[in-house]
Amino acid sequence: MDLLAAWRVFVNVSERGSFTEGAAASQVPQPVASRRIAALEQHLGAKLFDRSARGALLTDFGRDLLPSAQRLVRLADDMEWEAGQARLKPLRLAVPEICAVHDLALLTVEARQEGVHLDVVAAAAGIRAELARSREVRAALVATPEDGATWVVDLGLAGVGSPPGPVVYVESLRPARADRSGRRPRIWIQPEDDVPHIRDRLFRLRDAAGLLPSQVAVAPSLVAAAAEVMVSADLLLCSPRQAAELGLEWRPVGEIRLPRGYAVASAIGDDAERVRGWRRVAACLGVDA
Repeated sequence: MDLLAAWRVFVNVSERGSFTEGAAASQVPQPVASRRIAALEQHLGAKLFDRSARGALLTDFGRDLLPSAQRLVRLADDMEWEAGQARLKPLRLAVPEICAVHDLALLTVEARQEGVHLDVVAAAAGIRAELARSREVRAALVATPEDGATWVVDLGLAGVGSPPGPVVYVESLRPARADRSGRRPRIWIQPEDDVPHIRDRLFRLRDAAGLLPSQVAVAPSLVAAAAEVMVSADLLLCSPRQAAELGLEWRPVGEIRLPRGYAVASAIGDDAERVRGWRRVAACLGVDA
């Protein structure tokens, strides 16, 4: 016997004084309601109703049980509502600030098709992992070296006009190439790549190539870096997709390969697996199809 269903019928019949109306409120046929009450009475060992021409009247035993039965039914209804809200609770995902709105919208649609309400939170590289650790988000796309990455984007150097040759050598920016103002061309590292496994490798290459310390710098923002590149001979360390979006010409770095890696950080294993399974994540990160 489904005790909760039987108690629900009992409460509905009690409150309406009619098996017919109580059955309708319980969304079951009247004969089913009668059988549930009969089974409940047999289970309890006492009658709950006196059936008469005036309808279904509670016995003394039934009146004693009604308050507890009402609390039970309300509790069950509350639990069902809370379960529904839990299913709708957004999966908050921290993503790089460089992700395009269009790509994030398509990712949100993909998640919704799987019954997941995705809430994306754009954050800087140094913040996303902390958001996951503090559980302010359920998962985060964090920067990581290539050997631990799920997604990898190759970085190169982009500037105005077509650089000669298929690659750009950092050593070609040595101080001998100063412009008339005496300003040396710079390589700008955007905040997304201000992480040790990218930044420090490029700094070491700068030093080995004989560039001035100021010729490789971390920009305060991608916008600021792009603006500098658009009005000078400076170069931006970026992905091919970012270069195309900014209208810049992109080439790989000649001396070394600089991969931008991403992994999922989450305290909940199921969330991490779910995010890794969404194909749109790669597009958001600029991974070539």
